[in-house]
Amino acid sequence: MLKPTFSSLVARRLAPAPAWTCARCRIQLPRPAFPRGPIARQYGSVPRPSFTTPKPKPKPRRRAAVLLATAGGGAAAMLLSVGDDVKSGYEAMERTGRVASTLVLCINDYRTTLNQRDKLEDTEERDHVLKACHKRCALRTLKVLETNGGIFIKLGQHLSAMNYLLPTEWTTTFIPLQDKCPVSSFESIEQMFKKDTGEDLWDYFSEFSAEPIGAASLAQVHLATIKETGQKVAVKVQHPSLEQWSKLDMSLTSFTFSTLKRFFPEYDLEWLSSEIEVSLPLELNFQCEAENSIRTKEHFARIPELPLVIPDVIWAKKRILVMACEAGRRLDDLDYMDSNQIDRDEVSATLARIFNEMIFGDNAPLHCDPHGGNIAIRRTTSRRGGGANFDIILYDHGLYRDIPQALRRSYAKMWLAIIDGDVERMKKYVNEVAGVGEDKFPLFASAITGRDFSVVSSSITKPKEASEQKTMSSALQEGLLVDLVQMLGQVPRIILLILKTNDLTRSLDENLQTSQGPARQFLILARYCMRTVFYEQLDEIRQRGSLYWPPNAVRVFAAWLGYMRVGVKLEAFELWIIIKRAFGYQIGIGLGGMA
Repeated sequence: MLKPTFSSLVARRLAPAPAWTCARCRIQLPRPAFPRGPIARQYGSVPRPSFTTPKPKPKPRRRAAVLLATAGGGAAAMLLSVGDDVKSGYEAMERTGRVASTLVLCINDYRTTLNQRDKLEDTEERDHVLKACHKRCALRTLKVLETNGGIFIKLGQHLSAMNYLLPTEWTTTFIPLQDKCPVSSFESIEQMFKKDTGEDLWDYFSEFSAEPIGAASLAQVHLATIKETGQKVAVKVQHPSLEQWSKLDMSLTSFTFSTLKRFFPEYDLEWLSSEIEVSLPLELNFQCEAENSIRTKEHFARIPELPLVIPDVIWAKKRILVMACEAGRRLDDLDYMDSNQIDRDEVSATLARIFNEMIFGDNAPLHCDPHGGNIAIRRTTSRRGGGANFDIILYDHGLYRDIPQALRRSYAKMWLAIIDGDVERMKKYVNEVAGVGEDKFPLFASAITGRDFSVVSSSITKPKEASEQKTMSSALQEGLLVDLVQMLGQVPRIILLILKTNDLTRSLDENLQTSQGPARQFLILARYCMRTVFYEQLDEIRQRGSLYWPPNAVRVFAAWLGYMRVGVKLEAFELWIIIKRAFGYQIGIGLGGMA
């Protein structure tokens, strides 16, 4: 899988390991403070964990008891809440015990480490101590996620993309989860098929591959042939064990984040578990995925110039989805693209157009999980998309959202302000979009763009340099994490998912290793934003009466001229980019006066 860089959201923490501290020793440990560094107001990039001192708690002798009682009581509550659904009580206790015990170990480790760190004077030694703690806790958590599997793998994958919010030690440790997905046995798939359809698998299929061609955290895909028609299909089947453990695992996830909040109040990640509670049931229902797939296919059928392929849905049950087989190569297979004369810059531009259409198109559904494993490319001779010799295939339509029109319009204006480097308009529309005030808007602007705020406020279209990356990395060590976590907990959930989509598509573009830099991406974004603003202006004019009424006709003409002026300007910039790229120059542009 490609490594996504989510510039908009999400977090992590869990896991098991050695090193146990007895109760008598633990209660003698002083409660460490989580120092909160100064807010770096010159940029809104993403930080590393640092915490402020929590409010006074019970006496030291009672602290360990409180921690263990919280974990034990929560674990018992989890079991009681799902007792009717769990078939194996012993395995349920094991799953719960792994999470609870690892949570206790990690909380105790951080509290002890941070107390030790406060006593050190050498900056390098302080950083080393904290990083070592990050790594220990990340490894413990990784072990729990791998052992429990299912939803925990999904959570780990989600967290591995959150390098804007979590320390490097956490994100890099979780990277193996991108490719370490469980594979359910063929026998369990046969049993589930019969249970869900009432028919034997071989009554419907003449061929069905015993080994899946791909496996993810929630499902796996098999190639098959429909007996009656002979059609080759891809069959997506949910891991059978998810039905047994999903309720317990979701309760454990919620318990974990609420416990973290109890001991580290300013590191509040309950918004993350709340979003998972909403989105996961939708992802586990393949009938919802089928509906999203059909709707997306119908929307893009009206835009034939975009070479997007959505596999046809044959039929769907809650845990089984049968689709037309549309095969392609991964987007990180650069050798395949190069050997087939597929222009990577054009692939990048096509992806930008597809996902900007999802965000800004009227009534367009937004795919909120566009990571490398859900997108494929293949060479074609059909020459769609203005002469493109490739198709983009989009899979996994389980996680979708609809963006309200008012939010979409404010979001377009916000991006135009960012592209223009207009700080005052940025403040206005960041507040409209996310409810973020002036004090936090630099942080939000950097989170949404993945750039240092000094760049955001000047020319975001210039390529990212090593010095900028170093500045942002330093920022992550200075206490911005608490501010970022609190801010993300306050913005609308739909914004978090839009940020996630932005970040994953940016990661896809970076992995394509294009020669054009970020400039063309922002040009394409600006086009869609200006189209959105133009349509809003037309709606406002219609409210005054007929568009043909002379005063309104003048307003329409003025709005159209503004739209066309920007369109011509963007065409000229794009042509200039192509010329400069042909001569090997790096591209940095300024798009002042977009709106």
